[in-house]
Amino acid sequence: MKLLKNKEAKKLIHNIRKFQTSLVLASIGLILVGAGLSINKLADFNKESEFTSSESANDETVVVDISGEVKNPGVYSLPSGTRVMEAIEAAGGFGQGADKDWISKSLNLAEKITDGQKILIPSVSQGASSLVTSSKSGEISGKININTASEAQLDTLYGIGPVRAGKIIANRPYSSIEELVSKKVLGESTLEKIKDQITVY
Repeated sequence: MKLLKNKEAKKLIHNIRKFQTSLVLASIGLILVGAGLSINKLADFNKESEFTSSESANDETVVVDISGEVKNPGVYSLPSGTRVMEAIEAAGGFGQGADKDWISKSLNLAEKITDGQKILIPSVSQGASSLVTSSKSGEISGKININTASEAQLDTLYGIGPVRAGKIIANRPYSSIEELVSKKVLGESTLEKIKDQITVY
């Protein structure tokens, strides 16, 4: 009788241990499945975030007015970070009458365009007259051409010393005198005092 009870007890203990082992294995399996789902969700979230970020970056555009000697002048919406050369290519490239000499000397083709910017490409006749006049005095019709004048000529303007003259030269070209303010070369009050003495042509 005691032997039977011992056998039953051993069998019961064996079954309990077997059940515990199965329970542990099942728990480990559930943990692994849960971890796998979490990793997949995290990966999907990262992919979605990357896509959203990329989509937002692609949505950033700037509007520029490209005129003068280009094949298709007009207003263009281009991706933020576009260079001047790429903007001109979007307008069909330089026209046959474009002043290549002026372009090489005064236009920074590697500059990034800004929203609301105007890019004006002069013709050979416009550029030539400006260059000839500027080579003599840096002035056109009694005004100083901020695209071609020397530092010494710019220094003669009210409120413009050597430092500001250097900044004006470094930020060329200008499609309008207002770009002196938009490019943060001069303040509005300074421009107001000299606007009748300067030109971009």
